[in-house]
Amino acid sequence: MASDNPSAKRHKSSKDVPYELIYWPGIPGRGEHIRLALEEGGAEYTDTAHIDGGMDRVMSYIKGEKPDDDINTPGFAPPWLKHGDLVISQTPNILMYLGPRLGLVPANDAGDDHVYRVNALVLTALDGLSNEPHDCHHPIATGLYYEDQKPESKRKSDDYVKNRLPKFLGYFERVLQSKASGDGPWLYAGQLTYADLVLYQCLNGVRFMFPKAVAKYEKSGNYSRVFKLYEAVEQRPKIKAYLESDRRQKYSMGIYRYYEELDIEP
Repeated sequence: MASDNPSAKRHKSSKDVPYELIYWPGIPGRGEHIRLALEEGGAEYTDTAHIDGGMDRVMSYIKGEKPDDDINTPGFAPPWLKHGDLVISQTPNILMYLGPRLGLVPANDAGDDHVYRVNALVLTALDGLSNEPHDCHHPIATGLYYEDQKPESKRKSDDYVKNRLPKFLGYFERVLQSKASGDGPWLYAGQLTYADLVLYQCLNGVRFMFPKAVAKYEKSGNYSRVFKLYEAVEQRPKIKAYLESDRRQKYSMGIYRYYEELDIEP
């Protein structure tokens, strides 16, 4: 299914095959940013989270058995995107590839300036609203269980919800107030980009992980544009249909986890 966005038609991919997302079954994780882009763009794709043998396919990439050619370098960790003979990893890198092809970056015949500005917004959201929340339940080492670092996790989470979370919410509120944001609820150039989808997913995860903190910041009114964007993404017809489907996986033991003792009110 092709995107109905006119920008997507101008950036039609030469690879006339479905996309393949290679990511862990059972958790939304970093693969969810890619799923939202593919869904909003109306792309045809397969997802190892929803096929028989999906875990085996993920492991074949982790072990270096795939890709088995002389053009693609081995990846370090999922997600991977396979499109034709191209295999790429790293969530922001994959989104930079998909964005122009799916009409999720403003068209720019003169160069790639738009995608770099959009990518900067994505990197900031992933830094402060994905990587830092993950470190709240694994502040010492990812190889240790949460139960092995609970005091440190409590201390990290306390600082995060009181200091770091409002810092990043405040940044995106400023972006939405800027002239570069344009008209409407979106971060850049007055149209939906994949940065909006990433910010939505990050905030959705943080809301699951720290519901008391997010509720308080939303109620404060200090970040009204951020939460307006959140609601606008959620009401996009294709996103809404996806969120209501069984393809949208529930949070569990991935990046965003709920622990009652970490649900701190700032």
